[in-house]
Amino acid sequence: MAEALPLPVWVSAEVADLKINASGHCYIELIEKDEKSGTTLAQARATIWRSQVMSTIGRFEQESGQRLTKGMKILFRATVQHHAVYGMSLQIQQIDAMHTIGDMERRKQQTIEQLQKEGVWDMNRQLPMPLVVERVAVISSATAAGYQDFMKELGRSAYRIRTELFEATMQGEACDESIVAALYAIANRLEEFDAVAIIRGGGSTSDLECYNSYHLAFAVTQFPLPVLTGIGHDKDTSVTDMVAHTPLKTPTAVASWIDQRAADFDGALEYCAIALRDICRQATHSAALRLEHFSAEVRHIAERTLQSEGQRLDGIATLVANFAPERIFRLGYAIARKEGKALQSVEDVAIDDTINISLANGEIESIITNITKS
Repeated sequence: MAEALPLPVWVSAEVADLKINASGHCYIELIEKDEKSGTTLAQARATIWRSQVMSTIGRFEQESGQRLTKGMKILFRATVQHHAVYGMSLQIQQIDAMHTIGDMERRKQQTIEQLQKEGVWDMNRQLPMPLVVERVAVISSATAAGYQDFMKELGRSAYRIRTELFEATMQGEACDESIVAALYAIANRLEEFDAVAIIRGGGSTSDLECYNSYHLAFAVTQFPLPVLTGIGHDKDTSVTDMVAHTPLKTPTAVASWIDQRAADFDGALEYCAIALRDICRQATHSAALRLEHFSAEVRHIAERTLQSEGQRLDGIATLVANFAPERIFRLGYAIARKEGKALQSVEDVAIDDTINISLANGEIESIITNITKS
């Protein structure tokens, strides 16, 4: 076969496994998969000798900004080698960085299009974020520098923010599955948290590949709590960032955002307290003015009422005085009584009855001798 292909050839394949042994040689397992079923269609071995590792892999990683890792699709130039015992192998001389970048971008766009087509793209962003995020479920590695930065920044906060770590693998082949598993664990305790923070430190572009995973991005869109991300990459934005409720660049930025939200709410409460105090003062002042006005009105009405009632009582007193018995007596009138009861009609007496007649200056006792009806 080596004789049939004496010149280097360009080959496109997926890295199934990659190892650099103690001697410095790099051994790669290559496969080709069916895009629909994922079934392996072809398989081959490739080698990069120690003397070419830096010039081949190093140049690829510098140009692409990504580490050569398992699961990556690459386009490379290689010579075909054949060994009587080990069979065919490829000796890699050059890896095309642009091909790998293009393939990753293509897969990223496919994930974006699928999520948008399914109508889930904005679901997590549409969730209401609590005014104060006091209870945070953190998905990270306990030993990651990003997690330490996050906790250090929150430690400076004047507010009591409670966090709980749900450990996950934050890069590599198992990254997306590990983070999704952590999300499931949090979902079983939803009532204990206000939001979720997915954080990690900086890394190469290839380290972001798992955050472009459809499986992880879909899980974030469906999560019933707002998701914050601080994946720590300034040059690119992952699909997970795009679908998260609040994407931030670094773990420190996530902690600062949480602290600032609490500070904003605290400031709003202080503003409301000042405004309420001013409203109460104004209301008290207005009420005092109204009370003073009403008091004056009451005093005025009371004086008029007393004056009116005084005049009415004077009139009654005059009327009473005009009808007093003494005045009636002075006018020549008398009061006749029988057995102490004033007589009002001649029907009340009979001949020989004794009556008493009251005059202005005394009384007369009389016996009825004659009765004349008018």
